[in-house]
Amino acid sequence: MPDATPAPINRPAGIRDTAGQDTVRAVAAGSRRRPWLIGGAVCVLAIGVTAWLLSAWASGARSVDAQRLRFAEVTRGDLVRDIAAEGKVIAANSPTLYAISGGTLTLKVVAGDRVAKGQALAEIDSPELRSRLAQEEATLAGYEAEAARAALDAQLRRAEARKVLEQARIDRTAAQRDLQRYQRAFEGGAVAQVDLARAQDTLQKTEIGVTSATQDLGLQGQGAGLDMRNKQLVAERQRSVVVEMRRQVDALTLRAPFDGIVGQVQAVQSSNVAANAPVLSVVDLSVFEVEIRVAESFARDLEIGMPAELRSVGTTYPAKVSAVSPEVVNGEVVARLRFDEGSQPPGLRQSQRLTARILLDTRKDVLMVARGPFLDQDGGRTAYVMDGNTAVRRPIIAGVSSLSAVEIIEGLQPGDRIVIAGTDQFDSAERIRISGL
Repeated sequence: MPDATPAPINRPAGIRDTAGQDTVRAVAAGSRRRPWLIGGAVCVLAIGVTAWLLSAWASGARSVDAQRLRFAEVTRGDLVRDIAAEGKVIAANSPTLYAISGGTLTLKVVAGDRVAKGQALAEIDSPELRSRLAQEEATLAGYEAEAARAALDAQLRRAEARKVLEQARIDRTAAQRDLQRYQRAFEGGAVAQVDLARAQDTLQKTEIGVTSATQDLGLQGQGAGLDMRNKQLVAERQRSVVVEMRRQVDALTLRAPFDGIVGQVQAVQSSNVAANAPVLSVVDLSVFEVEIRVAESFARDLEIGMPAELRSVGTTYPAKVSAVSPEVVNGEVVARLRFDEGSQPPGLRQSQRLTARILLDTRKDVLMVARGPFLDQDGGRTAYVMDGNTAVRRPIIAGVSSLSAVEIIEGLQPGDRIVIAGTDQFDSAERIRISGL
């Protein structure tokens, strides 16, 4: 094998090469380990990142910032169930007056006038109604005359029957005297036995006459009484018709049912209004109510007479539920609140806004937590309980709720901290890591 050593280079004299500048140095042992140290550090870092990722995966499928959530602690105390709503002041008594019959209208007030009870507000001229009243009154007069005539006939018939009875009694008395005379004469031998028998027959005949007259008097009285009673009932019926017609004629003058103020006038002066047409309304300023709208979920809890509070200009006034609508409209139920007697504030106006609060009930010493959107998630059957920086999904049973709190029947303990808002970001995961705590 040929020698690999290079042949020396011949250079001219006086020209130096670089052989004197090259120095052979020994390689340090630490320099040989540096790549291994860098590789090890990279491996450790990779292992740490992997462990952190595994820890994050173990503690939750995803991470949510705590700033986007709201938390509350489970406590034990008294839960006051109430309803709060904005209400509108309305008049408790605000009837609309209608035309009882068609006719020409004459208004005596305008909208906004204050009126007193019984004051005439409008008049309707109805010739037809007044003519009917006159006809019915004439008919009543005829029936009353017939009833009076029937009463007079009854008296006459009774008198005649009584006269016949008295005559029969007189005949009987005379027959008794004749029989006694004939009896004495027969005993003295002055008259024959046949005359005595004739006197006895006459007495029996008069007895029959008295009995018949007595019965006839009773029957005549009953018959006359029935005829008179019938005529009186006909007259009484007609009298009721006349009373009703007079009421309708009187109702042609519309009067204020109470002290108040004229509301909306719905008819025009001197116009011809139809029967049962609205004319005007009267507002009672002494009694006001507050109308509120309550969510359908509270409808079954509302009852008439429940205590309530009405707030106006920083002052709270006691009230009660006076009415609850029997139907649900657009997911809401209309209810009315009435001020307690003597507590109505002065200066109220219709359509004025007030804050209303209805007290449903109070539950003593119950487990509860602040109310939040978490109740709407999964029907309120689960809650996310904080375990360190992890939210763990746990089944619960929720009870009744108020505006600010909800009763917890099962699944939580006092001191538990749960997520009450923002759980819609969890996508029903079993565990969620919460960052930023």
